[in-house]
Amino acid sequence: MRRMLTAFTYRDFRVQWFGACTSSIGTWMQIVAQNWLVLTLTKSPFYLGLDAFLQQLPIMLFTLIGGVLADRRDRRRTLIASQYVQMATSGTLALLMYLHVVHVWHILMLSSITGFAQAFGGPAYQSLIPSLVDKKDLPNAVALNSIQFNVARVLGPLLFGATLVVFGKWGYDEPQAMNACFALNALSFVVVINTLMMLRVKHIPPAASKGMRDELQSGLSYVRHHPSLKAFIVLAAATTFLGFALLTFLPVFAQQVFHEGAGTYSRLMAFSGAGSILGALTVAWLGKFKRMGLTALLMQAVYGALIVAFAVSRVLWLSDIFLFLTGAALMVVFSTVTSLVQMIAPNEMRGRVMSIYMLAFRGGMPLGSLVSGYLATLIGAPKVIAVNGVLLIAVAGYFLVRSHGVREA
Repeated sequence: MRRMLTAFTYRDFRVQWFGACTSSIGTWMQIVAQNWLVLTLTKSPFYLGLDAFLQQLPIMLFTLIGGVLADRRDRRRTLIASQYVQMATSGTLALLMYLHVVHVWHILMLSSITGFAQAFGGPAYQSLIPSLVDKKDLPNAVALNSIQFNVARVLGPLLFGATLVVFGKWGYDEPQAMNACFALNALSFVVVINTLMMLRVKHIPPAASKGMRDELQSGLSYVRHHPSLKAFIVLAAATTFLGFALLTFLPVFAQQVFHEGAGTYSRLMAFSGAGSILGALTVAWLGKFKRMGLTALLMQAVYGALIVAFAVSRVLWLSDIFLFLTGAALMVVFSTVTSLVQMIAPNEMRGRVMSIYMLAFRGGMPLGSLVSGYLATLIGAPKVIAVNGVLLIAVAGYFLVRSHGVREA
């Protein structure tokens, strides 16, 4: 247990972890409530994909600039500003729901603003973590950070389901329960802002400040001339493009495959999140180990096979098991790959390297959701998810054969 929780011996990491976990729980409450609201308003899986795309589009456009700022500015202050903007968007959606005037275009617009804030907050957050622990404990810190995110993936959907039950007993309808989730998410940002203010880490300005364009080009050049970094970034983009549509379409599976309601959707999300916690705990216990790259590739192939199994399953309890296992496999892949990228990047270049990695990682999600959402309207979500699973296995097979430095990492 001591080995698994090594990063918690660092005071600043503990403080940051608690604040991030609280905020993530609120965020996942909003994610499941917002997905259910979009599906309720539109009855279309395409709009689910479009909402995910519009939230990630600003990240694709501005993350590289956010990476430059993360190397030039105080990362903690940048993060705080990002949290204020996200708190405002959640509060605005809660107000629109309260006034009964919400339309799908409101949701899409607010998702875009949230994505803009995350484009600057994300690189700052990823770059801040290595400043909170020693380098030898960085893989453990990355894994524990993944755990807080996935604890939230379990608790957020469960709290959404509990809110539906409690509000139903009090005589309130489903939209009012969703409104409560949006309001609680807005309040959760107060906690993370307070914990960020409590951090003792100090900003060390760069020795020489070049123009933003020059610094951006130097970051791109560093990655371009580092073969294993390029390979990890391509692997991350392919995995998120093909793998994350599963989570986007869970409300479609709950409603159209299993013919159930929001409670079943929150249950499916919770099983996926619980599996992710197991995967992250495993990586935290392992810490830095040999052949991390090979392990990531093998687990990605397993993840693809489990996605195919989930897509063809029509038994709810069996689908729960498949989702649990997919969550564990995916988290092993991304905790391992993220740790390797963090360890390769030097501190003075970390913001830019992580922004490029995030561009690939986060950029694959909306593009994959948008393409998969369109295809789902033509051939159905289960078939699209099954094809994505087969392609994930193919991507893992390519890197197992050609490597490009991934297999040996």
